[in-house]
Amino acid sequence: MPVVAARRYTSGLCSQTELAIDGTPREPLPEGCFDWVGLAEPTAEEMELLRVQFGLHPLAVEDTLNPNQLPKAEVYGKQLFLVARTAAIEGGEKIDYGQTAIFLGRDFIVSVRLGSTRAHVALRTKLETDQEHLAEGADYVAHAILDFIVDGYEPIMEKLDLAVQAMEERTIDAFPDPSTIRRIFRLRRQLRRFERIIGPMDTMCERLVRHDLPMIDNEARVWFRDVQDHVKRALARAASLKDTLASLVETASLLEQHRQGEMTRQLAAWAAILAVPTAIAGIYGMNFDVMPELRWRYGYFAVLGAIALTCGGLWYRFRRIGWL
Repeated sequence: MPVVAARRYTSGLCSQTELAIDGTPREPLPEGCFDWVGLAEPTAEEMELLRVQFGLHPLAVEDTLNPNQLPKAEVYGKQLFLVARTAAIEGGEKIDYGQTAIFLGRDFIVSVRLGSTRAHVALRTKLETDQEHLAEGADYVAHAILDFIVDGYEPIMEKLDLAVQAMEERTIDAFPDPSTIRRIFRLRRQLRRFERIIGPMDTMCERLVRHDLPMIDNEARVWFRDVQDHVKRALARAASLKDTLASLVETASLLEQHRQGEMTRQLAAWAAILAVPTAIAGIYGMNFDVMPELRWRYGYFAVLGAIALTCGGLWYRFRRIGWL
């Protein structure tokens, strides 16, 4: 049984004895007591033992073993079933997703992790030192788990934000090369997937805040509102980064068009300047005998002077209008 921890809490104090997960139906606990069982990557047989022992709904157990569930909150009798999606970046810029299912009853909470690298060991240790809040009951633990999951979104957005900022700086200096353009579209695809997978977390938290659900005290709603705020911020940052990436290629294209326009104007200006000596040289290279200037002693110098004055005037004019 891949049980990370299974403990009983009484008035916020942790029992030193680990609970046995053997499929034996449990008796209801007295007021102020609840069990917290944490599992990682269980099999169907192991989940069946848990289902019998805690009276879990079969459909909820089936959803727990499906790693592609979207976030949701469902009511099964007097139990609340939550599915949250975890996200992390281990290396590079690829976001890896996992899933955490939470079964919340009157006197128990069961959390099941699939594909998540962030264990709840540190979270459990932290909560066990906070007797006052842990005494609030299993719904506070459910909030703490969701808050722990949502806090994992922030480092992802920070890393992607830095990557996007670096690409923005390079785009200003030069048009992106093909590898950068491919990277831009990969990041946009990652962000669209993030919105699709994590987006329903907002709806799930909204339901926890706005609706009367079993095992969630009215006083606990403010905790879930805080989780919802964190989700909204992560989704807003993802949308902002996606819009920035969408505008990067367009902005780079406009800057490149501007640079090409400047180069075209410069080439046109130099072509106009060089056209003067080219035209004059062409005229005097026709080798006709009857040309007035051929016998003039100062004709060569006059032509060179005319070329210099004309080219200088054109150069000065183009400089004034910003073409050179």
